Amino acid sequence: MEKNIAAIILGAGKGTRMKSPLPKVMMPVAGKPMIKHIINTLENMNVNEIVTIISPDGDLVKQETTPYKTAVQQEQLGTGHAVKCAKEELKNFNGAVLVIFGDTPLITQNTFLKTVEKINEGYQVVVLGFKPQDPLRYGRLKMEGNTLKSIVEYKDATPQEREINFCNSGCMGFDGKYLFDILDKIGNDNASKEYYLTDAVKVAWDMGLKCTAIEGNCKEVASANTQEELALLEEYYKEIKSW
Repeated sequence: MEKNIAAIILGAGKGTRMKSPLPKVMMPVAGKPMIKHIINTLENMNVNEIVTIISPDGDLVKQETTPYKTAVQQEQLGTGHAVKCAKEELKNFNGAVLVIFGDTPLITQNTFLKTVEKINEGYQVVVLGFKPQDPLRYGRLKMEGNTLKSIVEYKDATPQEREINFCNSGCMGFDGKYLFDILDKIGNDNASKEYYLTDAVKVAWDMGLKCTAIEGNCKEVASANTQEELALLEEYYKEIKSW
């Protein structure tokens, strides 16, 4: 299997809902910042490049991710825009590119490598999905066999689509040859005027590219936006370590 792997970590989020002055990705799980868990997993995989997207005042995150590269997202214009901020650092990268949210620290090496494997099989976009007991308001992954047809946001989903229990974790993998072409074609014609990474699936289809999804464990894809969710990650961390 080709081992050319890069990773883009989205680390520009604020810790507002955590009621903390710390950037969200710097909040600790099992004694170290969330983002450090991700970097350690990527280091164990010997990835070629790691680029973290930070906010203009993201010096703490920059220090934590040294010696790896960072790119500044000057304005928060959505997840698609955030990933695009890594263009200068990765524009000539040839291989699999993982896009990881900095508040999902527990995704395992095995799951990342399964994503890379799908890219090496010839898919240009791979979404990491999961099947929660209660799908709540997560985006739904519409599959036909092994093919991912679309990501449908909960608010846009029909009652039938809301019955789908395969949900979007946010983490994605891309063939580096196509990543920035896809991002360049994502528009912001929505209520928030933001560029959404989830639109990459539709754009890829319009470009004649192939999309699929793999399933991760609900606990490893868990993220934290509140102190309560952070406490849950502590529990999940212990469990995942024992797998």
